[in-house]
Amino acid sequence: MTKERLIQEIILALSADLAVLSTAAMVAHEAATHEECLPDNKYDTTALEASYIAQGQANRAQEIRVALENYRTLSLHAFDDDTPIRLTALVTLENDEGGVRRFFLGPQGGGMKIADNTMEIVVITPGSPLGRALLGRRTGDEVQVRAGDAATAAMFTIVAVC
Repeated sequence: MTKERLIQEIILALSADLAVLSTAAMVAHEAATHEECLPDNKYDTTALEASYIAQGQANRAQEIRVALENYRTLSLHAFDDDTPIRLTALVTLENDEGGVRRFFLGPQGGGMKIADNTMEIVVITPGSPLGRALLGRRTGDEVQVRAGDAATAAMFTIVAVC
């Protein structure tokens, strides 16, 4: 998959998420302001809880709008074996057991998985542990990543960057 196609897939996924969240936020807002949600007594917090949900969904929708704008205006960089990894790098890593995984270093949307014909591409950000470990590295370098509270770190070799 080309990086241009990957960006299109990320934009499609973010757009779908935005549509779902926008609808959910509107429904939650309507629920919070509906007459049946009016409190019966001072302990009835149904409307308050619904408004918190509506606000949270509206906030998440705004984050997705920002991510969409960032991806729509993103300038893709070309990489070769000697180019340090930075934003827009599509990185292929291999672990000690020969397992291969692909990652796209994007500005936002970390954790998103994009299906490719050969293998899944996971979006990571520079703020993630793996993203931080990859920044500035080159093809052939090894990176060590500790996920969460793991006692041991995983070792990966950068086998390709494009």
